[in-house]
Amino acid sequence: MSHLDSVPLWVAIPVALLIVLGSGLTLLGTIGLVRLPSFYDRLHAPTLGTSWGTLGIVLASAILFTWLEKRLVIHELLIGLFVMITTPVTLMLLGRAALHRDRIEGLDAAPPPAGAPDNPDEQLP
Repeated sequence: MSHLDSVPLWVAIPVALLIVLGSGLTLLGTIGLVRLPSFYDRLHAPTLGTSWGTLGIVLASAILFTWLEKRLVIHELLIGLFVMITTPVTLMLLGRAALHRDRIEGLDAAPPPAGAPDNPDEQLP
């Protein structure tokens, strides 16, 4: 007999729903990371998937182990809190670094002088 056999239905249903919700949001974030076209579009999907997906799974774990151990188990919430804080901040910094890089590259590309040919390999007459 497993220790999970002693979990009542009123605890098992919310735990199962939170796990399905958390894993579904994480999956959506992963699909968004793979499918979205540009770097800036791809920044948003993993932030949402990781933050809220982790929250669902962590809450499910805290509820289940609080019931199984007959005491309040909240150390999972610290893990979730750290993930929810660090993921958006990290992706925001990545976005700012990419924007800075794109601006620098845009400034380095000086416009061609007036009357210059479109193809730089061509010679002026």
